[in-house]
Amino acid sequence: MAKKDYYEVLGVSRNASTEEIKKAYKDLVKKWHPDLHKDDKEQAEEKFKEIREAYEVLSDPQKRAQYDKFGYVGHPSGGTSQGWSGGGNPFGDSPFGGGLFDDLEDIFGTFFGQETRTHRGASRARQTKGEDIYTTVWIDVKDALYGTEKEVEYTRYETCEACHGTGAKNGTAFKTCPKCHGTGVITVQQRTLFGVMTTQTTCDMCGGTGKIITEKCPVCGGRGKVIKKRKIKVKIPAGVEDGGRMRVANGGHVGDNNGPYGDLFIIIKIKGMPSNLKREGTNVYSEVNISFVQAALGDTIEIDGIEGKELLDIPAGTQPGTLFRLKGKGFPTVNGRRRGDHVVKINVVIPKSLTSEQEELLRKYAEVSGEDIKKKKKSFFHR
Repeated sequence: MAKKDYYEVLGVSRNASTEEIKKAYKDLVKKWHPDLHKDDKEQAEEKFKEIREAYEVLSDPQKRAQYDKFGYVGHPSGGTSQGWSGGGNPFGDSPFGGGLFDDLEDIFGTFFGQETRTHRGASRARQTKGEDIYTTVWIDVKDALYGTEKEVEYTRYETCEACHGTGAKNGTAFKTCPKCHGTGVITVQQRTLFGVMTTQTTCDMCGGTGKIITEKCPVCGGRGKVIKKRKIKVKIPAGVEDGGRMRVANGGHVGDNNGPYGDLFIIIKIKGMPSNLKREGTNVYSEVNISFVQAALGDTIEIDGIEGKELLDIPAGTQPGTLFRLKGKGFPTVNGRRRGDHVVKINVVIPKSLTSEQEELLRKYAEVSGEDIKKKKKSFFHR
């Protein structure tokens, strides 16, 4: 029978999920790592072994099922449990198949300050995604209203067709790296308190490619990529805003070692917008000046709109600061049918000087209105 209740060791219930068991294990390993208990290292090491043994069993569905049914895994007579090896190295000869060892890599990378990388991870690291490209396209106001299609021309790095991105002449002028033997990684062993830790890092001789170029490609000079001009047509949707960005997937530079292409970002700039109009989202805002006579009597005036001249009815008695809304005279939502409005603010302009005839007419208006306007005496002093 097992000396310890594995569920009790990890502090989880018997119905705990795999994720709950994994989280509890990681927390306990960090808590009981012997390097953090230098005053009582022997007890910490013993606790550490218990935690690791419990996790090895409960993280494996078959072992966990056997443990739940019989209370032990492997030989009940006291022999070594299945998947657990004795000896001087408490981690054995890596019997965990990868899942537990991957977790330990994350944990020990923190304690020993060294990045641990598997061969599979190193292979991914050899390829890098290409850089993104940014370019600007100018369109007219009407293009922003109704949408348009533009041809975009730019240059980018593409895979060299002569060497197929290998950088070697004819794509074959290379040999296997003598340092990593074509794996792209080198193995480093480090002796620690708990035995020998084995880590893998990118080979510094071949840069992780596993190959050494013997003769560079004459077209790309060994880079594996060349600069080319590219033309594409892009559809710019109606309602796009000034400064808006469009993303073209894989339109950027090719990555190193035949890595995936980056993206192309097209920045939209709108020209031809009347200076007295301001856009906010789908709405357009402007201000217009009218005389106090127009405000009092009403009028129909012509104003600037995003599609040209627009007529605006000013009702009699309009007050300064009144807002009028021209429905549907703004910009549309992106790829939508609804359009915003054109909002117009009214400014009533008061004349700074009047002719004698204008003054006389206004005084008659004041008299009829029952207002007693005192006639100011002329002064030799003027402001």
